[in-house]
Amino acid sequence: MKRLMVATVAAVFALGAGPAKAADRDLAAEVKATEKAFAKTMADRDLQAFAGHISEEGVFFGGKGPIRGREAVVTAWKRFFEGADAPFSWDPETAEVLPSGNLGLTSGPVRDPKGELIGTFMTIWRLESDGKWRVIFDKGCDVCKPEPQKAPAKKAEEKKG
Repeated sequence: MKRLMVATVAAVFALGAGPAKAADRDLAAEVKATEKAFAKTMADRDLQAFAGHISEEGVFFGGKGPIRGREAVVTAWKRFFEGADAPFSWDPETAEVLPSGNLGLTSGPVRDPKGELIGTFMTIWRLESDGKWRVIFDKGCDVCKPEPQKAPAKKAEEKKG
């Protein structure tokens, strides 16, 4: 009987020590920190760590259409991890999470190695059963370069009467 009581108390403590409820956590900050760690994989040239941030069913959108599944994404992105220097970097400016606490969104700028703005990104994150946020959708967009400003058309002088 004493063993049963000890086991029950241990189980209660173990359950209580699990992940905090969504209401008790700053989920937007968690997602933003996860996005920063995801971006760091590019800076660190760590393709394996990059892969760990992607859901098995993650979808990345590229120039040739959607890339479906972690393995296909990693294969497609492997070229960005070759060489000593990262070809681009990104940093989240915005992070939001649904009230349910299961889906989050991050977005922000993408920069070239010189720090020049070359695009923006948007990533949808899902809190998976192991308690980790993983990418389920990712899409980048090139920055639209502004058209050269044209001089305003001059108004015809009003006729004097």
